[in-house]
Amino acid sequence: MHPSRSCMTAFHGIALVAMAWLSVGPVRAQEDAMVAIAAPDQPTAIVLGTGPLPGARHAEAWHRQYGSVFARNVTVATLTPFLPDPAKATGTAVIVAPGGGFRSLSMQNEGWDVARALADRGVAAFVLKYRLEQTPVDLDGFAHSMREMLSGPVPAHRIDPAASISRLGPQIADARAAFARVRARAEEWGVDPQRIGMVGFSAGAMLTLATTLAGEDARPAFIGTVYGPLAPLDVPPDAPPLFVAIAADDGLFAGGGFGLVERWRAARRPVEFHLYEQGGHGFGMYRKPTTSTGWFDAFARWMAMHGWLEPGGQGSAVHTEEKTP
Repeated sequence: MHPSRSCMTAFHGIALVAMAWLSVGPVRAQEDAMVAIAAPDQPTAIVLGTGPLPGARHAEAWHRQYGSVFARNVTVATLTPFLPDPAKATGTAVIVAPGGGFRSLSMQNEGWDVARALADRGVAAFVLKYRLEQTPVDLDGFAHSMREMLSGPVPAHRIDPAASISRLGPQIADARAAFARVRARAEEWGVDPQRIGMVGFSAGAMLTLATTLAGEDARPAFIGTVYGPLAPLDVPPDAPPLFVAIAADDGLFAGGGFGLVERWRAARRPVEFHLYEQGGHGFGMYRKPTTSTGWFDAFARWMAMHGWLEPGGQGSAVHTEEKTP
């Protein structure tokens, strides 16, 4: 079944939900199968120093599916910089958190491709390859583990960022380390330490919200969540500006109301919300015939409205205290 259609009925079949959690997109049917690949060269990836995942037994593995590249069993967190041409650098930076249900990472569609697009707009982008829950080594076992995980009632921690925090210790630590590393090398990378934001997709959106709520010294200046959770939560009084994009036919997060947006508004914090009629889950940077494809341009315009795409501008960063490791 075409992944974008599958997400419309994700909770009506375990296999369809699994595809949604894997952050899939619109591709030819022959690309649906997972195919193991060698780990791609990542010469600019920086080890973040948060240590190996406790209790991990399986080594990092990669596969191709839906015309994109995914990582699994990540045990050591890294950060990969995508720096803009100095002639058009704005001084703004964004930590990019791919999704994949905390069991895989959509490194290409929700990581590298997003980072390249940001760098083209003059934004220093940093793809966070955060540590993941362990899954079976073989791909068939991995698929089975996803179906097993997603069977039965959906627990709160899969849809509620506040409920997920206690389970995301390693991932939040990785996000904190990413912010600390960018601030430590801000001068070298042409970044204003007060203008570092974060954007996440699906599980990466969950991590973005968890980092905002419980990331202590991370303190993102602004955040974006793309097809992420919309559960209501307690919004901090100094919450950063929030950009939200999701499709109405998203089978994971679009059926439970818009509490996140409503709470941000009630707290009188800046929020922009895009609800696309179609797009399913996991559209990312895939080109589709739906208006959800325009999310990145909308995100860039939102950044420009706040001044973050203006070289040397102050933007509307909420958090102004510089943090270093």
